[in-house]
Amino acid sequence: MGGGRVAADELRLLIERAERLEEEKKGISDDIKDVMAEAKSRGYDTKAIRKILAIRKKKKDEYQEEEMILETYLQALGMI
Repeated sequence: MGGGRVAADELRLLIERAERLEEEKKGISDDIKDVMAEAKSRGYDTKAIRKILAIRKKKKDEYQEEEMILETYLQALGMI
């Protein structure tokens, strides 16, 4: 029975930790929204900024390969 109590305490601690992290994540998400709102108020295109953020997360080779494939497809469709 004692083992069940320890497991329950451990589970509670893990859940509380996850809850704290969710709160931190929400705070960070709100901070990002504030930055985007500031960028928009200064005349920047927030879609472009989000695209740049996504690109910067990727490895250079991965991004270049995606761009080559995209360009190939656009050419095949007569879009460029």
